[in-house]
Amino acid sequence: MANPYMSLAIEEAKRGIHAGHGGPFGCVIVRDGVVIGKGHNEVLKQNDPTCHGEMMAIRDACRATGTHDLSGCELYTTAAPCPMCFGAILWANIRKVYYGCSVSDTDKIGFRDEEFYKAKHDFSEELDRPDCLALFAEYDGLQNKTIY
Repeated sequence: MANPYMSLAIEEAKRGIHAGHGGPFGCVIVRDGVVIGKGHNEVLKQNDPTCHGEMMAIRDACRATGTHDLSGCELYTTAAPCPMCFGAILWANIRKVYYGCSVSDTDKIGFRDEEFYKAKHDFSEELDRPDCLALFAEYDGLQNKTIY
């Protein structure tokens, strides 16, 4: 018998693929047994490469809860999160991730997640560090700031 939350993630993904929104990636976020966020891949619908299922579910959960901190939540997704989504999951403080398909499964249907795990980042370089450090110092001097 399938996990009920994963079943919801699969249904969310089906909704997206049949609407032409993007790939077969659906996600739900659960806190204390209650679904607080859901989303599916909307890359094609939104013309935005950041609209992965996990990102959409995180945005939905944050809107629903009124906070960027999803501590204590579990995330159920139809495929292993890509590096972008994994970063967002960490920033949101989600405690546990359950995924259905592996990176190699994703590769087999034409998505290139594997490339991002092997990528060399030789296209980036430091620029105007002193000016940016001054910005950081300005931020650091602010009263009542939240580090996040």
